[in-house]
Amino acid sequence: MNFLAHLFLSGSPAAPTYSDVLLGNFIADSVPGKRLENYPPAVQAGIRLHRAIDTFTDQHPVVRRATQRLRTAGHGKYAGVISDMFLDHFLARHFQDFTTEQLADFAQRVYTELNSRQRELPPRVQHFLPYMTTHNWLLSYADLESITRALNGLSRRASPGSGMETAVVELRANYGAYEADFQEFFPQLQRHVAEMLP
Repeated sequence: MNFLAHLFLSGSPAAPTYSDVLLGNFIADSVPGKRLENYPPAVQAGIRLHRAIDTFTDQHPVVRRATQRLRTAGHGKYAGVISDMFLDHFLARHFQDFTTEQLADFAQRVYTELNSRQRELPPRVQHFLPYMTTHNWLLSYADLESITRALNGLSRRASPGSGMETAVVELRANYGAYEADFQEFFPQLQRHVAEMLP
């Protein structure tokens, strides 16, 4: 999953450990191996939650079906990255199916929380968080043009021939199939995560 889903799945803001779990879930990709032991227990829980979400997602048959569809369309080893982006797109589009909070309000609340703890972020995350906030990535996932720009950016950092820059053509061509994948998969992921939250 991409940023939106991970942040959304960090639990209830009313939970006493929410801020730490949110932080850990957000920085997990920049915390290699045992470095998670450098963080407080609730932040460690967020890092472990992030990794568990990734494992559940990557191994789920619905997601594997979607990534196979992307491979067939020529997106090869980057199919998983593209699929994660598609899943965040559909979460943004269907956000009100999962919460009473508006996506715009959720995004601003999360940006405020993360920016208030900027000194605790790994350097790479400190670098991109202001850009993420300014360009409102979480809200922009709902827009196909924004997804196109994000995939174009990823393609420039990928090996030649990744095909990520054309992935939205595949999404438009088979939009209903990818949307159905999301609608089948995401509630199952939510239930899985609910069992793990501290």
